[in-house]
Amino acid sequence: METTHQSVLSLYAETRTITEKLVQTLKTEDFVVQAAKHVSPTKWHLAHTTWFFEKFILEVYIPDYRHYNEAFLFLFNSYYETVGEFHPQERRGLITRPTVEETMDYRRHVDQEMSRLLAERVGDADIDGLVEIGLQHEQQHQELILMDIKYNFSYNPLYPVFKEQVDASYGRAPELSFFEFKEGIADIGHNGEGFAFDHEGPRHKTYLHPYRIANRPVTNGEFIQFMESGGYEQPEHWLSDGWGTVKENQWKHPQYWVNKDGEWHMFTLSGLQKIDLDAPVSHVSFYEADAYARWSGRRLPTEQEWEHAMEKLEVDGHFMEHEQYQPHSIYKGDGTMEKAYGDVWEWTQSPYVPYPGNKPLDGALGEYNAKFMANQLVLRGGACVTPQSHIRATYRNFFHPEMRWQFSGFRLAEDV
Repeated sequence: METTHQSVLSLYAETRTITEKLVQTLKTEDFVVQAAKHVSPTKWHLAHTTWFFEKFILEVYIPDYRHYNEAFLFLFNSYYETVGEFHPQERRGLITRPTVEETMDYRRHVDQEMSRLLAERVGDADIDGLVEIGLQHEQQHQELILMDIKYNFSYNPLYPVFKEQVDASYGRAPELSFFEFKEGIADIGHNGEGFAFDHEGPRHKTYLHPYRIANRPVTNGEFIQFMESGGYEQPEHWLSDGWGTVKENQWKHPQYWVNKDGEWHMFTLSGLQKIDLDAPVSHVSFYEADAYARWSGRRLPTEQEWEHAMEKLEVDGHFMEHEQYQPHSIYKGDGTMEKAYGDVWEWTQSPYVPYPGNKPLDGALGEYNAKFMANQLVLRGGACVTPQSHIRATYRNFFHPEMRWQFSGFRLAEDV
């Protein structure tokens, strides 16, 4: 997504509408569930993305702006310490008021004020820049809404359906092969043209040793081989922290997998479905991805290797817009790199740290990314719940290594 002052108003309206269309099948009870601290109720996402525009734009650029409800400044701040206190994350599911209807009224109020401001301040580069960040932020929460609904629904023994599956056709994964890249100096990071988050730059040079990277992600069928070989019971494949996590949580398979009548199924946003053996494995932690790579005699790529291998490819794949919120087994089959973008976020072995010369944004928005640069790993490429216009080769996602409710998979790499 790239905005100009001519398009910012229409993009604002379009992005906000997409968010509301995503949740149109939910019932009132669905909006308030929070099954764990690391997920949020859908109602909170709808309010928080609205708070973002109100706090960082309307409050600043409209003299004597009257807030819809000043209590929302506390309730729907996520983690911005520099703009005030916020309601504890683990208690978001306890907020029954405002109601869903009031939350939607809040969105309408802010949308009306934003539309008026943007119509009056056409071409204001400062406002347009903040709106662009806000829209990118809203797209991130579109993905989080789908991730969190899936997690929250997974605790319901009725396996509720969020959206009926649009396309259930299965394909065959191409044979695993590797593309080889020579050693040398590579340019990594965003070049400054178009939008990027502050942690994607500056573009810089890094040395890459010769490496090979797989033509596609690891599939469900291949991961089952790891499971059946005793992968979850063999500590030699695991990092120490990973092995401790496996034992503590008694992991035996990826998240959302269910063995029903001796056959593997997965809980999806379309209910419980039979595992597609040729689709990329998803909902695995970094620890599981790393253990599989070691078991197979290979490794995970670094984020620099991943970007270097994929940067010239078109950002095309299975994304949120297809409305099939599950990785699928449809491949090009033409011998080129498969599923570089979309389907699953791909774990890398790289820690989430700043690039050389990186400088976070000034002010409160400097908290957006930089404060999380500790104890997290980078993922690349986007997933089936990611808006396609949100992704680029330099995009850096990041999660703690034990997390797996996100749509995370991986592809293998090896040294030459």
